[in-house]
Amino acid sequence: MGIIRSSFSFLLGTGCGIYIAQNYNVPNVKKLVNTWLFVAKHVEETYRKPKQKDED
Repeated sequence: MGIIRSSFSFLLGTGCGIYIAQNYNVPNVKKLVNTWLFVAKHVEETYRKPKQKDED
């Protein structure tokens, strides 16, 4: 019974996801993540403390 119940919810979720992706304007998640990573990297490089030379 357990495998039927878990596979049913998986198939139902897959079917709903396919329907939503075909009929609605869903953003490209991979593109959004890459954009935010680029912005985060740019902010981190902009506001990073300057490197200090090691004083021996």
